Amino acid sequence: MKLGVIADDFTGASDIALMLSEGGMPTTQFVGVPERAADAAVEAGVVALKSRTLPAREAVAQSLKACDWLLAQGCTQIVFKICSTFDSTDQGNIGPVTEALADRLGETCVLVCPAFPETGRSVYQGHLFVKDLLLSESGMQNHPLTPMTDPDLRRVLRKQTSWEVGHVAIGTVWSGSDAIKWSAAAAGKAMVIVDAIRNEDLVALGHAAAARKLLTGGSGIALGLPRNFGFSPGRSPWTGVPGKAVVLSGSCSSATRNQVGIFKASAPSRELPVDDILAQKLSLQELVDWTLAQDTPPLLYSSADPQVVAAAQARHGRDRSAQAIETLFAGLAAALAKAGVKRIVVAGGETSGAVVSGLRADMLQIGPRIAAGVPALKVTDRPLALALKSGNFGGPAFFSKALAILEGSA
Repeated sequence: MKLGVIADDFTGASDIALMLSEGGMPTTQFVGVPERAADAAVEAGVVALKSRTLPAREAVAQSLKACDWLLAQGCTQIVFKICSTFDSTDQGNIGPVTEALADRLGETCVLVCPAFPETGRSVYQGHLFVKDLLLSESGMQNHPLTPMTDPDLRRVLRKQTSWEVGHVAIGTVWSGSDAIKWSAAAAGKAMVIVDAIRNEDLVALGHAAAARKLLTGGSGIALGLPRNFGFSPGRSPWTGVPGKAVVLSGSCSSATRNQVGIFKASAPSRELPVDDILAQKLSLQELVDWTLAQDTPPLLYSSADPQVVAAAQARHGRDRSAQAIETLFAGLAAALAKAGVKRIVVAGGETSGAVVSGLRADMLQIGPRIAAGVPALKVTDRPLALALKSGNFGGPAFFSKALAILEGSA
């Protein structure tokens, strides 16, 4: 194995795995840190953790364990994959994990860039934009777990680390990979935010990082990495999985809520309110029976407007509400798969983590692209196909498109 990735959530893991696979690197996504060595044919290994919202100490411990396993497989470079909207709090976990990984690897300069232009994420003058809006005005300020109210990534990161935080401006990036290297090195021991507004900027960043032991960023940071290892773009073979299917949505992002509204206009749907979940009014068996009784793939969702989410958190507590929803989706996914459901489309990073954990899926094969940042996936030891979508990703008809690609009919 040449390149190792530590992803702080499950959708982010499949996101960057798709990027590397399309870059020609044979890539496998591992769910959690494996207990055994990887297959020799794997050139890039992506370890999916669920560490984004853990206490910093736990996130660091899990990430270091993943790092040690990847190094044991032969990896010479590690990428800490974070969300393209820099999801974090003042306590972490981007800063603490990056600092711990750098210390473990002996790295003193870490290039940091969450940009993903294809999905509208760009970094300019150290500020993160979502399309034409600053991060703090994009809807991410309403995130129930990691509200992002400051678009200046330098200020955000300085609150999370004892290291210096530097900056490589877009003019330097446009001067090429050598200019990026020299500018970053001048910062000394530092985490360096790198501007990027085009794919070409990320390719230059990737080339500039060829000798670096550690990078931190979104999936876009991987655009230029496969070529550093001698690979060129290619396509992964894919055979669909027919049979019963379902869509599960726990994301409350504006994009997902729009997708939910469009899909349920023509498909069976069930809302799973957090009040009912906490009051244990929902029966897993009844939900499974209802799902199997539908003639077309149905939708089960807890997605709601920010005001509804905030009110529920005020009544029950943020962590208790989130844990209850994740526990329900984990149990529901396991029960549905056991009952014969063969395709599961999931919206939301935390929800995706809960679903994969509930399914006890250890390894995922990377299939074709469904949308930017979202590949089709197969569980390696059974006929089960998945799509794990970050909340803000995908077009309006994402759910229908994902179901068709997972089946092999599109």
